[in-house]
Amino acid sequence: MAVEIDFSGKVVAVTGGTRGVGAGIVARFLEAGAEVEICGRTAPAELPMIDGRKPVFSQVDVRDPEQVAAWVAAITSRLGRLDVVVNNAGGAPYADFATASPRFHEKISAINFLATAYVCQAAYEALKASRGSIVNISSISARRPSPGTAVYGAAKAAVESLTGSIAVEWAPDVRVNAISCGIVATAGSEEHYGSPEQRAAVAATIPRGVFATPSEIGDACLMLASPLAAHITGAVLAVDGGGEWPAFLQHTPNS
Repeated sequence: MAVEIDFSGKVVAVTGGTRGVGAGIVARFLEAGAEVEICGRTAPAELPMIDGRKPVFSQVDVRDPEQVAAWVAAITSRLGRLDVVVNNAGGAPYADFATASPRFHEKISAINFLATAYVCQAAYEALKASRGSIVNISSISARRPSPGTAVYGAAKAAVESLTGSIAVEWAPDVRVNAISCGIVATAGSEEHYGSPEQRAAVAATIPRGVFATPSEIGDACLMLASPLAAHITGAVLAVDGGGEWPAFLQHTPNS
């Protein structure tokens, strides 16, 4: 018998699900049959359609706990349940740590850590009722130096710590996991990593030799949220193509 991941009848909420990695996650859950709710500060020009179905968009600033609570309440009121939450909203522009303003650091911390905490807390009761799960989107920046995005890396490290702590607090009712994303091919990555030649050089530092696609991050979310991961909680799954080649290897005799 073929193994399938079927989310028919399930309700999935994805923060920041309008573009980039979020859009890839949303598409995968729609393809699996879920009812998908997304949110963001700005409504997208158009919503993706999969098999004639679209996600439902709500305008929410996830840095505001009251807006987050109202969003979760609206979902459960309309649909009667909530099964999966994917905390995807986040990101950071390049900034020199020494000269960036305290306000800048505060905003980066809020969108990359506090927003995740607010959404998890607001969704707890609904997820407990459905025996659901949370997938927090983290980054390799949480575990290795992140010059130029130092506070972003620190915030993602906090997300991974939070994931492990509430996985224990909320077990066995709610499973909580995280995905540590490597470099993902999005419009933002094209701006950040430069020309096709420059991006190819960066990809060459990844053992698999390519950037991840948003849909590959979506696949990992599907797996962690599905019954296939029933005994997985408190984990941080690396989806990074093998990480990075150790720099010293290029200077060894067998490089």
